[in-house]
Amino acid sequence: MTTSTDHAADRPITLSAPSGIDRSAHHRLDEAWLAAAWSHPTTRVFVVSGGQALVDDTPDGRTELVMTPSFEAPPTENHRYFLGTDQEGVRYFALQKDSLPGRMDQSARPAGLREAGVLLSERDAGLLVHAVALENWQRLHRFCSRCGQRTVIAAAGHIRRCPACGAEHYPRTDPAVIMLVKDDQDRALLGRQVHWPEGRFSTLAGFVEPGESIEQAVVREVAEEAGVTVGEVDYVASQPWPFPSSLMLGFMARATSSRIQVDGEEIHEARWFSREDLRAAIESGEVLPPSGISIAARLIELWYGEPLPRG
Repeated sequence: MTTSTDHAADRPITLSAPSGIDRSAHHRLDEAWLAAAWSHPTTRVFVVSGGQALVDDTPDGRTELVMTPSFEAPPTENHRYFLGTDQEGVRYFALQKDSLPGRMDQSARPAGLREAGVLLSERDAGLLVHAVALENWQRLHRFCSRCGQRTVIAAAGHIRRCPACGAEHYPRTDPAVIMLVKDDQDRALLGRQVHWPEGRFSTLAGFVEPGESIEQAVVREVAEEAGVTVGEVDYVASQPWPFPSSLMLGFMARATSSRIQVDGEEIHEARWFSREDLRAAIESGEVLPPSGISIAARLIELWYGEPLPRG
């Protein structure tokens, strides 16, 4: 496997750019430090619920996470997650709640990463993706997988401990490969999943299986989903994808065959596109490209050579 130095497009991949936040993991077990950080007047807090947080549009056209000082934050007993510290020493926490708080000025709105990820600053997007990933994991892993007893939160939201058997459980991340496959005519292979709307095409993707390398996963997934064999595999970049717990590992792959035979279970249709074919199909509305938040769009743009047109 080789590594591409041209990272998918001129602009950073959403949710992957440096956020300027030091996660300061060494403080997570220091209860005295966490208590002092929580009570500090510069500390900022936001609520996450169901994968959403409140965002607000500023007069100068920016979109920001709605954050408050800790003394204005809604109460919570256990679901307080320390996210890190910025270069100015400001500490950030997320609170997991059953619902988002109301806003007196009614200007804020709830939004998830799919909607707000491309609008938020790198700092706010990084904080939100961290908080959403923790919230998803916390909601889905409340009981010990070893003995079945209910676990308790530790390490400022980054560990769940079992008081019965002593097991420690950590946030889960599932590696998945996502790849733009090119043939010897420099055409791109794009597919449409069974449950997607008519016209929605994107890159192929799938989870890495136990005992499998990521390169092997690329080759297997392309063969299973589209019946195309792959030779050379080049790593491009990665993207955290907390829906609920994936890490997308992006690749460019070179096909050694061009005959397509979709599996019919995950992929309903797959086609080879030249750049001219794809531009015409998007502009006519025949093809709907992937969301701008996704690494899939960046992989296609890396091959296409510029931002994708929008129909």
